[in-house]
Amino acid sequence: MKVTGYRSLTTKHDWGRLIGDANGVMSEPRTDVHVLILETDSGLEGVGVGPHSDIGRVFGAVEGEDPRAVSALYDRMLDWVFKTGHAGATFGAIGAIDMALWDLKAKAAGEPLWRTLGALDRFVPGYASGLDIALDDDALVRLYEGFADRGFSAAKLKGGRDLERDLRRLEALRDVLRRNSAQPALMFDANESWNRTQAVRFVTALERRIDLTWIEEPVRRWDTAGLAAVRHGIRAAVATGENLTGLEQYRPLLDADAVDIVQVGNVWGITHFLRVAALAHGHDLPVSAVAYHANPSAHAAAAVPNHLAFEIQDVSSPIGLTVDQEYQDGGIVLGDEPGLGIRVDEAHIAALQVTGSLIAVAGPHVRPARAGLRLTLDDRHERRLGATAAEATA
Repeated sequence: MKVTGYRSLTTKHDWGRLIGDANGVMSEPRTDVHVLILETDSGLEGVGVGPHSDIGRVFGAVEGEDPRAVSALYDRMLDWVFKTGHAGATFGAIGAIDMALWDLKAKAAGEPLWRTLGALDRFVPGYASGLDIALDDDALVRLYEGFADRGFSAAKLKGGRDLERDLRRLEALRDVLRRNSAQPALMFDANESWNRTQAVRFVTALERRIDLTWIEEPVRRWDTAGLAAVRHGIRAAVATGENLTGLEQYRPLLDADAVDIVQVGNVWGITHFLRVAALAHGHDLPVSAVAYHANPSAHAAAAVPNHLAFEIQDVSSPIGLTVDQEYQDGGIVLGDEPGLGIRVDEAHIAALQVTGSLIAVAGPHVRPARAGLRLTLDDRHERRLGATAAEATA
């Protein structure tokens, strides 16, 4: 069996709500989902998901090769762009190809990928994460009541711009999840929107009323000293890593003892997840996957010894994709279909009417030019740190 070509598709995911974080909100409830289909001379096809616009830079590394040699081909793709670098869009393309290669390997073996990777249990523990900063309080409660109906006892709130609002919403999440646990796990994600001083002051204020399990991306991903300072200045664990593209970017954080929860982005592929999990395990640290459509890395999460919890952002699939997994008991139950269990209805996707960009100028991953926040220290005193949210968008 040899890789002969690929097809690239774009479908949509209908969230039924606006999604976003401290850096911005999407303009519409439908967002793009990129799908890669890797073709072989045997007729088997592998599926990968995630943006892969740079696929032309790395496809030559796998073309004509046996897709079952996944680990070797992963390194070959990295070597293919060694001189010019593998970060950003190129790493996304490597990740999408890698998923499709693993999908092919498991399909060739006639088994689900979690079985190929050596997992014993098809259940992957998770936590709910609604990308929820745009929702009002009532809509927030309704969203997490749906997650609670599926057994979730852990959830992550987006925030970082308004302390009192964040406190109120964290307490609301806690109340919803108490139907499943007397002490639900609550996480908070600032999406790199603070500096280290803001982070310590904001989280310290949250912790006066909320027992946080972790604070996610409190400062920029490369700020090793800042992450270490935050970690030593708060009670909650510090989680980061979803935007790191390569083991070499994790090393400084681990050497500086700057992270408690090592995170991995789904879009970077299966091999990357496995290698980061092994690196974290060598430091006695847990690993946690950050969600993407179809949750491909859940198969790898089921197979590693130090997986903590898998982020689950929605319980529906993108248009035209059928995924063999269910959401029960606060996690993902992986199915028995060979490979990743992702079926692609190309005719359905082709029928979509795509009308312009769905991404706002200040989308969730576009840092505002004057991002700032008002930090309420207590009921009697406020200290301004930069512009207020209203001023930042004026």
